[in-house]
Amino acid sequence: MSSPLSHPLVRAFLSSVERQTAALPAAWREELLEDLREEIVAALADDLGEDAAGDGDSAEDAAGDGDSVTGDERVRQVLDWIGTPEEIAADALAEESGSIPPEPEDAGATWVTLGLAVLPVPLCLVPGVGIPLGLVAALGALVRLWRSAPWARREKRQATLFVLSPLVTVPVLAVALSLAFDGISAASFVASLLIALTLPVVGAIRLARSAARLREQAGV
Repeated sequence: MSSPLSHPLVRAFLSSVERQTAALPAAWREELLEDLREEIVAALADDLGEDAAGDGDSAEDAAGDGDSVTGDERVRQVLDWIGTPEEIAADALAEESGSIPPEPEDAGATWVTLGLAVLPVPLCLVPGVGIPLGLVAALGALVRLWRSAPWARREKRQATLFVLSPLVTVPVLAVALSLAFDGISAASFVASLLIALTLPVVGAIRLARSAARLREQAGV
């Protein structure tokens, strides 16, 4: 009796899953493949038993005139029910990284998020209300960033550091410039803000490129 795992469609399915989960630890990937094998065998076991019995027909009839013991259409139904290799790989990789797989989003929404990410530093130049406005913008940027789909958790963690970096870099730069120029002045404060803007801008550029690649791959 032929095993469902020897069916060409099943072999191709499992090979595709294995290729697309290459980033998983080897033990995890093998466990996933073994679970899929067991699920496929269990789903097709009844079909094999019925075909092998053949209701009294000969083994040649059960073979279906050269077709696989388990019919191609039934195999496709089972594989469709399990899910595509792409879906299985995405779920497994997301589970391994502890994050939701990145998905493309509208370019406008991405630019709003990135604009908020770099806005806090320039807002600090507004007299009187600049610093509170900058903190509000930073909070809005972080909320949108962690709710946005185009970036993996690793990228979001890095971007969070870029957004919050001025909280550290501005005071440090202001002190350094004041020591270099004998006291804190408006010019040294502005210079420290402009230098501190570098990290949020670099982070925004990296996120913009990542989101653009995702949209391009998805044809959005």
